[in-house]
Amino acid sequence: MAAKLSHLLKGIRTLEVIGETDKNITDLQSDSRKATKGGMFVAVRGVTTDGHKYIPVVASAHVAAIVCEDLPASLEKGVTYIRVKDSSVALGELASAWHGNPSSKLKLVGVTGTNGKTTTATLLYEMAKLEGYKAGLLSTVCNYIHDRAVPATHTTPDPLTLNALLAEMVEAGCDYAFMEVSSHAAQQHRIAGLTFTGGVFSNLTRDHLDYHGTVENYMNAKKMFFDMLPADAFALVNADDKAGAYMLQNTKARKYTYSLRGDADFRCRILETRLDGTLLLINNHEVEVRFTGRFNAYNLTAVYGASILTGFAEEEVLVNMSKLVPVAGRFQTIRGGDDVTAIVDYAHTPDALVNVLDTIREIVGAGGEITTVVGAGGNRDHGKRPMMAREAACRSDLLILTSDNPRDEEPETIIADMKEGLTTEELRRTICITDRREAIRTALRMAKPGSVVLIAGKGHETYQEVKGVRHHFDDKEEVENGFIN
Repeated sequence: MAAKLSHLLKGIRTLEVIGETDKNITDLQSDSRKATKGGMFVAVRGVTTDGHKYIPVVASAHVAAIVCEDLPASLEKGVTYIRVKDSSVALGELASAWHGNPSSKLKLVGVTGTNGKTTTATLLYEMAKLEGYKAGLLSTVCNYIHDRAVPATHTTPDPLTLNALLAEMVEAGCDYAFMEVSSHAAQQHRIAGLTFTGGVFSNLTRDHLDYHGTVENYMNAKKMFFDMLPADAFALVNADDKAGAYMLQNTKARKYTYSLRGDADFRCRILETRLDGTLLLINNHEVEVRFTGRFNAYNLTAVYGASILTGFAEEEVLVNMSKLVPVAGRFQTIRGGDDVTAIVDYAHTPDALVNVLDTIREIVGAGGEITTVVGAGGNRDHGKRPMMAREAACRSDLLILTSDNPRDEEPETIIADMKEGLTTEELRRTICITDRREAIRTALRMAKPGSVVLIAGKGHETYQEVKGVRHHFDDKEEVENGFIN
């Protein structure tokens, strides 16, 4: 694969070009270790390293062109240097141009927010397939090129991987693509150069403050996605979340809202709820779905609205909503003996725990017992740890604090941080078991008939990350084995 440098540069805003542009580019990289002779290297300022440091190395390797924000002290003969304001933006735009602008050949819808991204994006993908279309999905759980699964390593891939996947979707004949847009991806301009048909905002609560620093910075990162939407796209936001209106402030896109509490373009009311399903009233139409909880009612209302705005007929959307099934690790219900129900859920923020536990309490009633098994990830936002424990404790009859992905931290230290959020009375109802497998089995052994055990935090993940090593661990498998043994 090769492309004319002059053609690639048409898609980016340059400040200065030194050298010839009438030459072929044979490769595009932002990793200096992968830069090749005749290729283009984009020097990006990353979180842990600055690609500008490696410009002399890649220049001596005879790359054809280098994109950077600051020119090096000495210029290598034969290399074209392109100076830009922001090389992260340029990388996204170049990656798109390199792969033939694949997003412009798809109806691409992005979903952002703290909670609900995976469920909403996945259900939109499933909806498109039920409508008879080929579609692609980029999500935390797994990427799909129509029916072919491609393992996911990030919620939103880097620009080169992202555009390569979109190009594969176009090659496979996909008409639609749906993707999660993380705050990191927006902040780092991974989605620069993409053409979106629409954007969906679910909600905003505390998360990723280890990266963004403040909730305001986190919110503004989400907003960047809506600020970049074109005038012919749609922007659909949750009107019941105070950040919803903020997302729409500067967008050029057509503005729409959805709500469970008030007036909106797409309105929903919960008529009946059970552990295995819910009866909803959406825009005055009753629909039975296989999902439980107010948070899922929000997700499904977003799916309903985005499906219609994407071009699907309302009547078919309503019929197909009843065929949709929950995403792996999102309120995944497993029935055991003695009338004990276990629920595996990805809830790893205070707000997500509130949503899931309030839903369970609403179903089991004041007399039903709830046991919650939860931990917190290592090397991440320390401030949310006591908040998570507090929300779980006040909504559970028994709380078991355990490991999540401790990463480079000691699990006991993380658990100690969580305990700081508990009162003396809540501590009496709390057990600390560092081994997650033993914590799950203990919860199932102690569960009384008719009770519910929530296993929170990891959801679809099939590993535990400890000291840089990923060990196989699947909450669903552990629950199933626990019920058998």
